[in-house]
Formats: sequence, structure tokens, C-alpha cells
Amino acid sequence: MVHPITDGIPKVEPKVLKEIADAMAEIGNFDCDFIITIEALGIPLATALSLKTGKPFNIVRKRMYGLPGEVNLSQVTGYSKSPLFINGVKAGDRVVIVDDVVSTGGTLWALVDALKKMQVTISDILVVIEKTEKKAEIERKLGHTVKTLVKVEVVDGKVVVL
Repeated sequence: MVHPITDGIPKVEPKVLKEIADAMAEIGNFDCDFIITIEALGIPLATALSLKTGKPFNIVRKRMYGLPGEVNLSQVTGYSKSPLFINGVKAGDRVVIVDDVVSTGGTLWALVDALKKMQVTISDILVVIEKTEKKAEIERKLGHTVKTLVKVEVVDGKVVVL
């Protein structure tokens, strides 16, 4: 599945980002200090949502900065394994996690686990596209509900919105 929200190609239209930010703002609990997202495709989503809600955002990066308090975690998805780095987040912070897609739950699990160990409160988890039949299992493992805007399945090479 290739889509502007999950791949950045073809071009991401401002209208789509606005609709996503509006929908996420409507369903999300923004009793938080900031929004947190994962590089790279969560960045435009967090930007639009930040502008909509007035909440700042933080990016979990794919490269080490070596800043004081940096936390290293390992992201394992259905197709890759890579390190991620959290900076500027401390115990007692309240965050809303925003991401583009949930499929295996590997990225969310790594981030939620790291945030819990850091004693960060997760106010909500918002994801645009749900591409899994294992959402309930993922939520049990995370200990949090994952709110998604649309559920899709790839059938015979075509994306079907459920």
C-alpha cells in the first residue's frame, strides 16, 4: 500500500492533513503537555495537530544526538529493526502519541514501553490508519487504547477501507 500519509508519496495535500488533524482533535484527549511522534511520517501529522490544538510536539528520532537524558529504544516492525532516540522528555510529562499507521504494533510497543519506564503519562494514542486484525491484542500488550481514523485491508493488491 502506497499512500501520501503512510509513505509521503504521492504528494501530501494540505486538505488531507487538515481533515486528519480535525478528526484527531475531535477524538483525542489533549490533557497533555505535548504531542510525541516518530520520525518521519508522523512529523506532518504532529505538525498539523500541534497547529490545531496549540500543543507543542516532540519527535522521536532515528539518529542519536547524544544529549543529556537521551533514551535509546529498539523499534521492531514486520519489515525492519532500527534504533530510535527520545530527547526532551522527562518523568512526569503527559503526552499524546501520534503516528501514521499501526500494523504489527512494534513501533508503538517500543515507544510506549520506553515512555512507561521513563515514568511518562500517556494521555492518548492516535493513529491515522489501522492495517491489522490484531488491534485488540496490540492494545492489551500496550495497556492503552489505540484510536484510529480508518481501518484498511489489502485484498488482491487493492486497498479496501473497512
